[in-house]
Amino acid sequence: MSDEDESAPQNDTPDAGQDHGGRADAPGGGQERGDEPGGGGRQDRDGDRPGGAERTDGTTEQPREPNVFATGDLGSPGGDTGGAATARRAVRTWAGADRLTTIHGDGTVFEGNQIFALGGSDRAPHFVQGPVPPETLDHLGRVYCATAGYGRMRDRLRDHRVLVLCGEPGSGRKATALALLAELTDGKVFRLDPRHGVDELTEEVLRENGGHLLELPAEDVGAEDEPHSSRSGRGEHTAAPRRTATRLSELHLDRFGDLLRGRDAYGVVLVENGELADRLLRGRYGMYCAPPPADEVLQRHLWHRLRAESDEALGAARARAAQRDVVDALGLEELRPREAARLADHLARHWRGEVTDERLLAECASFVRSQAREWFAGADRPGALPEALPALNAGAFRIAVAVFNGSAYSLAAEAAELLAWELAVTLDPEHAPGRRLFGTHAEHRPVQARAVLEDGELDLGPAKVPVRAVRFQGEALAGAVLGEIWHGYHNVRGPVARWLRSLCDDPRPEVWVRASIAAGVLCSWDWIHGYRELVVPLAVTDEPVARMAAATALAESARDPRVRPAVAAVLKDWAGSGDDALVRTALLTHGYVLAAGGVPGSLDALARVVRTREATDVEALLPASFSVARLLASGEPEPVLRRLGQWLEDGRPTLANLVHLAVIRALSTRTTHLWGLREVPELDRHAARPLLVALLATRPDLAPDLASLLRRTLTTARSGEAALEALGGLLRKAAKDPESLGHVCAFLPRLAVDRRDRDRLRGLLNELVRDRDRPLDRSAALRMWNAVTEGANR
Repeated sequence: MSDEDESAPQNDTPDAGQDHGGRADAPGGGQERGDEPGGGGRQDRDGDRPGGAERTDGTTEQPREPNVFATGDLGSPGGDTGGAATARRAVRTWAGADRLTTIHGDGTVFEGNQIFALGGSDRAPHFVQGPVPPETLDHLGRVYCATAGYGRMRDRLRDHRVLVLCGEPGSGRKATALALLAELTDGKVFRLDPRHGVDELTEEVLRENGGHLLELPAEDVGAEDEPHSSRSGRGEHTAAPRRTATRLSELHLDRFGDLLRGRDAYGVVLVENGELADRLLRGRYGMYCAPPPADEVLQRHLWHRLRAESDEALGAARARAAQRDVVDALGLEELRPREAARLADHLARHWRGEVTDERLLAECASFVRSQAREWFAGADRPGALPEALPALNAGAFRIAVAVFNGSAYSLAAEAAELLAWELAVTLDPEHAPGRRLFGTHAEHRPVQARAVLEDGELDLGPAKVPVRAVRFQGEALAGAVLGEIWHGYHNVRGPVARWLRSLCDDPRPEVWVRASIAAGVLCSWDWIHGYRELVVPLAVTDEPVARMAAATALAESARDPRVRPAVAAVLKDWAGSGDDALVRTALLTHGYVLAAGGVPGSLDALARVVRTREATDVEALLPASFSVARLLASGEPEPVLRRLGQWLEDGRPTLANLVHLAVIRALSTRTTHLWGLREVPELDRHAARPLLVALLATRPDLAPDLASLLRRTLTTARSGEAALEALGGLLRKAAKDPESLGHVCAFLPRLAVDRRDRDRLRGLLNELVRDRDRPLDRSAALRMWNAVTEGANR
């Protein structure tokens, strides 16, 4: 029968219910099919290997070795890998992180209209107060930008004599307080001792006709409503008496207002955002102090510093602030007034030639480090758990947001609770803390981390779901937070390492992927510590997810070229160790490219391991084939395809089995599940499609090589059935996706080289169309049928 006789009429539609018999014009026709459609059934398909090398006689197939392709699940050997968007967002979080974090000293700083000090002091036995210098108020009058609601704040302060301003440090609340008090008292402003609560104030310490500023320390505000008691018995110690300021209520403010009214004076109390602020804002004294726009603050401070310069100085300084290198160095979406004032000073000195471009960028990069330093400096004071727990909770939340930046708030919040527990039991091993059920509200908690809640999307792999996501207001904050706690506080490393290991053992990809990439960043910062504390405990476990997490952490740490040789040495030792868990972890690591420095090196490493194993060693072939498929999706498919062809020509069954398994994975695995640690933007549109379809769509020039490999896999007896089943799954998906269907129909003629190929493909289409539970769409099947027939005319 000629090739032309094999063609089905153009108006002949594959029919799931019609008996086509053996007619050449039927889907899968051309010869008698027996009981199974598709070219003599499974027996003929499995016998299509050239030469029939695996048959011992003419009728009965006896494989020479156990069939490694019969393993039911060819999914990831490390469990669910999730979607590519999760890994991509995690990698981008650390892309700008400084791998050599520099720790600077701290001290008291005066910047623009802000006076602040890093660190703290012990409670003094006597009351200290002092006037705000006139020059400070004069300077404030020249540069201060009024916040929204300034007029209402002034009216409330005039009426009640007391005002509580709530906001974040650096938001301009202190400058606003000074401006209000200076306006109502003609510049007679005094700072009150922050180590004493409102209820400790007496009329004697208040100045006649003066304005009084009291800033409650953050740890006192956070400790509000926490349980506190002296301990005895086990771990006996007595905590310091609880600060009265932490119980601040309107009753105390009423008394304070009466005292001020008796002295014809005014008072402003500064409270950091949190539970206490939330409660006071619902009363008559509290008002939220929103920071003024950073651009206005920057403009005002630049004008003040450059007022004696030429006319173009101000415009040039503003233009320099908007340039990409400065914006990237800052790493913050919106500067706070304190930071805008600092930036104005740096820009003014740069205009005058006092600092170089390099120094300017270095100063800008220090902003996020200063924020992280302020967050964690002395966070466990005074060292007793009840008093330290609020600050530990805030610190844990900031670290959790660094790891889960841009991910679901629920994941970050739960991770923060786990880390807070680790920190607490490290501080006080005798007493495990509980969890508050109704603590800081979710709407207020992100403010503690300079973060925001927004609508987001979580990539689960097969689907994307909406979530309420939390993210820093600045990409550089994540690296600054992790760098501060890892480099600055050695005792924090233990609880953080235990926390990350527990997250890496979580079966949810949205959790373990984030944790493992963060662990890899920490390893690159301190290999000798991170490798032993983070990677090894994960690699030796029996849990597949933990091994995949260890592989991901190793690969991420190898992103640093200085650490890469150490990673390569570890993987070489593991590959030859004889420990199956370590061998599998090494194989999975090489799928990320980074450890070997390139795709060819990764393929060499995989081949070295596989060549030493048996051809039936599923424990090695499955992770190795997954890594090969991942390399195929890494953005450099050409060297992978060339190497797969060479392995087939090599003749060794182990390498051939590796190739066939990798090809089957390309047919059956969604591209999104084969994410790597490098950006491959051209595959993003095809994330939900099988890898083979994604490659055909983005690299049509690879179609001949892909077809050659797939045809070899289909015509090999031991892999043919599994490959044909995977191809059937791909055809089903393509039938529901017009774009994929077009790529598949253009590809099928390359698989239909000879009559046996066409019979095999037509038989598969017949089976899919006649499936009583899930029949293939007839119009799509006809297009595929005609594409197979087209192969006969080539």
